[in-house]
Amino acid sequence: MGKIILLRIRGMVDVRREIKKTLDMLKLRKKFVAVIVNDTKEMKGMIDRAKDYLAYQQLDEKTLILLLTKRAKLIGNKDAKIDEKTISEFAKKFLDNKAELEDLKIKTFFSLHPPRGGFKKSIKYAYPKGVLGNNKDLNKLIERML
Repeated sequence: MGKIILLRIRGMVDVRREIKKTLDMLKLRKKFVAVIVNDTKEMKGMIDRAKDYLAYQQLDEKTLILLLTKRAKLIGNKDAKIDEKTISEFAKKFLDNKAELEDLKIKTFFSLHPPRGGFKKSIKYAYPKGVLGNNKDLNKLIERML
């Protein structure tokens, strides 16, 4: 069981109530917010329901370390000061499901910028034509959003 990173791409206009509730349960309440979830059957069902509003991919260690160093916030909305040795050790434990984000006392979601240089593909279509759905280039997109 691995980890999946979810990134909300589209906004709140004309979202059906069921999808809005699903996005709320996933803590994707705004555009350009990323969360990390476990790769379970239940999460895949929630992701499948909201796939027209988000992009997702398996999480790799490099992206996790970048998110923790540049975008991690403490509960009081203050920047988290974590050294690189602690982050690299934590990332390995986190990807092996031996640690959680709450262990570092940081928020479980990451607010990102819109991508520098804009989206290279449409935000209205699924992956080969657009950005949404199971996006193989999501890690590159997140790097441009940090």
